[in-house]
Amino acid sequence: MTQVFQPAVLGSLELQNRLIHSATFECMADENGAVTDHLVKRYVNLAKGEVGLIIPGHLYVHPRGKAYAGQTGIHDDRLIPGLSRLVDAVHAAGGLIAFQLAHGGRQCPKKVIEKAPLAPHGFGRDPASLNKPAAATDADIQEVIASFAKAAQRAFDAGADAIQIHCAHGYLLNEFLSPFFNRRHDQWGGSPENNFRLLKHIILAIQQTAGQDRVVIVKMNTDDFTPKKGITPDLATQYAAWLADLGVAALEVSSGTYYTFHTVRGEVPIDDLAWALPWWMRPLATVIFKKQVFPCRFQKLYHLPAAEKIKPVVGDMSLILVGGVRTLSEMDKVLSASKADFLSMSRPFIREPFLAKRMQQGKTKEATCISCNKCFAAVFNGLPLRCYVDGLP
Repeated sequence: MTQVFQPAVLGSLELQNRLIHSATFECMADENGAVTDHLVKRYVNLAKGEVGLIIPGHLYVHPRGKAYAGQTGIHDDRLIPGLSRLVDAVHAAGGLIAFQLAHGGRQCPKKVIEKAPLAPHGFGRDPASLNKPAAATDADIQEVIASFAKAAQRAFDAGADAIQIHCAHGYLLNEFLSPFFNRRHDQWGGSPENNFRLLKHIILAIQQTAGQDRVVIVKMNTDDFTPKKGITPDLATQYAAWLADLGVAALEVSSGTYYTFHTVRGEVPIDDLAWALPWWMRPLATVIFKKQVFPCRFQKLYHLPAAEKIKPVVGDMSLILVGGVRTLSEMDKVLSASKADFLSMSRPFIREPFLAKRMQQGKTKEATCISCNKCFAAVFNGLPLRCYVDGLP
C-alpha cells in the first residue's frame, strides 16, 4: 500500500492517512462569527471523504483580529456550542478536526474591526485595504497572548482534537516573526529571539491553560515575499528548531503575504480580484496583479525546497508540506524520501471533497484542480467558498 494511506501518528493523534485539509477561509460564518449549516456540511463531506485531519479556516481569537466578514470566531464562550456542533458532526462522519487560531493583525480592514488594525509597528499601509496600523503596546501584546490561550481552551472545550496556531500569510504572528513587519527595538523585536518571543509566550500560555498533552500545530511562513527582506528559509529553519524544543507536535510550512500572490500559486484572476476593491483602487491594483502573473505561476510542490532545509532540525516534530501537492506519485516520493511526514491540500479539496477516498480506492491518482484561483477571488469578494470553475456540477 502506498505510504499516503497508511495510518500515521501526529502528536498523540492517530490519523487514518497522511493527508490533511489545510485551513481555508470559507466566508460561511454568520455576522457574529458563529458556525452555520453550510460550514458544517463542508467539513462533514471532507470527513466522509476520509481526509486524515481536517483544519477549517482561521478562527479569529479577538474582535480586533477579525480579518474578513464571514470569518468564524473563537473569541467568545457563546461560540462554543456552534463549534461543538461542528466537531461532533465531523467526528460522527469518522474524521478528526483541528481548529486554526488566528489574529489578522495589520491585514484586518478597519471597516470590519471599526478601529485601526494592530501590528508590531505602525509603518506604512496595508497593501490591500490601505489602512494604517497601530503599533501594539505591551498591554496589547499581553491581551493577544491571553486571547490565544483562551481560544485554545475554547477549542478543546468544544471537543477539537488539536489546534493550529496561524503564523503565516502576513497575519499578526507572522508579522512579529518577520524582520520586514517587526521593526521594534524592545523585548518583542529587533532580533530573531525577540521576534520569536510572542509566539513562544503564546505556546507556553496554551500549554499552561489547556495542558501539556494537547496537540499543538503551527503554520509558519518560510518566505514572506515582501518588498524588503522578511522571513527566509534560513530564518524559518531557526524558528522551526525552537518550535520543536517547545514541544510543538507539527509544523506546516507555507509562504506569502498580501504583498504578493505566492500563497496560492497559479493563475491570477486579475479582474475578479480587482472587483473586490473600491473603484478608485482598481486601475493600480490591476497593474500590480499583472506583474505577479509570472513569478506566482503554479509550480509542483513549491514549498518542498524549504521543507528539505527545515526537516533535519525538527527532530520528533512532524513536518507538513502544503503547496502544489497534486499527484499520488509525488506524495509517495516525498514521504519515501522522508522530506515531509504529512501532505496538506487546500484548493484540491475545495473542488473534490472526496479526493482522498477516491485516491485510496484507486479511482484517481491526481487532483483535478487547475489552480485557477477563482475560489480565492470569490472569498475576497465576500462569496462562500466553493469551486467556481465553469461547468462544475
